[in-house]
Amino acid sequence: MESKLEVCIDSCAGIEACIEGNANRIELCSSLQYGGLTPSEELLELASECGISARAMIRPKKGNFIYTSEDLKQMMGDIDMVRSYTIEGIVIGATLINGELDLDFLEKLVDHSTGLNKTLHRAVDAINKTIESVETGIKLGFDTILSSGGHETAIEGLAVLSEMHRSASGRIHIMPGSGINPLNANQLINQYHFEWIHSSCSINKNKFSLTDAQIIKNLKNAIIC
Repeated sequence: MESKLEVCIDSCAGIEACIEGNANRIELCSSLQYGGLTPSEELLELASECGISARAMIRPKKGNFIYTSEDLKQMMGDIDMVRSYTIEGIVIGATLINGELDLDFLEKLVDHSTGLNKTLHRAVDAINKTIESVETGIKLGFDTILSSGGHETAIEGLAVLSEMHRSASGRIHIMPGSGINPLNANQLINQYHFEWIHSSCSINKNKFSLTDAQIIKNLKNAIIC
C-alpha cells in the first residue's frame, strides 16, 4: 500500500513543484522559516486552481502557539478567507502557558470552520503529553494530527509517533513530519504504516530553501510499502 505525501510550501513556485512532482496534498503557508504562517491570498487562489487538494495554515504570528482574543478574531477571518477560495481544509493549533492544548480556543476555531477538513498541527509537539493529543484531536473533530512525536524530527520521535498511531486505531490520521526525506522515510513506514507523510521536499539554493519536484517524486517512491 502506498502512503500519501503532503508537501508544505510557501510560494507559487512551490505549488508548481507539487504539480510536477505529483504531491497528494499541499499545505499552504507563508514564512516556512518560522514554521509556517497564514498564506497569502495569491497562494490560496493559485492552489484553488491547481487540481491538488490543499489545506491552509491558520497561524497569525511566529513564535509560540499561545493566542489572545484578538488573535482569535484574526484567525476566524483567515478561515473565512480560506473558505472563499474553496480550499479543502485548514491547519490549526493552540496551547496554554501551562503546556497543554488550549481546548477552549481550539473549540471556537473548529466551530467556525464547519465544512472544512482540519489538521491539528505541531503545537502538539510543544505540550507536555503529546500522545494524549490523539484523544483530544478526535473529540474536537480533527481528521489529522501533524507531529514529530514531541522531538525535533520525526525519526527521533518515532517511538511516540508509533504509540500515537496505535492509540488512533484508525479514528484519526497521525501524519509524521519534520526532517523526512527520501533517505529516511522507510524508517517511518516499514514497521508502522502511516497513511500520510509530511515534508517540505526542499533544497537549499542561493541561501533560499526551495521546494523541489524531483525530491517529491523520490519521496513518493520511498513511501511505497
